[in-house]
Amino acid sequence: MLAELQRGRQGRRMTLDLHIPETPSGADRDAILAPLRAYNIVRAGDLRYKPVAIVLANEQGERVGGLWGECAYDWLFIEYLAVPESHRGIGCGSQLMDRAEAIARAHGCVGIWLDTFSFQARGFYEKLGFAVFGTIVDFPPGHQRFFLQKRLG
Repeated sequence: MLAELQRGRQGRRMTLDLHIPETPSGADRDAILAPLRAYNIVRAGDLRYKPVAIVLANEQGERVGGLWGECAYDWLFIEYLAVPESHRGIGCGSQLMDRAEAIARAHGCVGIWLDTFSFQARGFYEKLGFAVFGTIVDFPPGHQRFFLQKRLG
């Protein structure tokens, strides 16, 4: 046993073991998320999670990039936006973001948020109306990670 809690919230003695899996699994993630989700639902309501994907495909139909995100708590979080380097600068990213915004609006979202690194696309997102609401310096070392949002009117 690595940790022992002397008293739980109900006043009874509780013992919990800390376990650090060598290779964390989906089951480990689910076990960690279950009490957090239950707590959040009581306080903020069901998050009504909806995955969002917009896929870019080449002439052969091969998936080569796109946008991945999720709608939750009336916000669209864009987790990934990837355009092949050979197709950058011709409007693919803007089209993906336009479609994502349309999806967010259709789902009743009040805004969109995302993060990007200083060596990626901060200026691109700012041109689309996003504003920085947070920064982590030296993540990765020598760079910054920016968190941006855009409220939908």
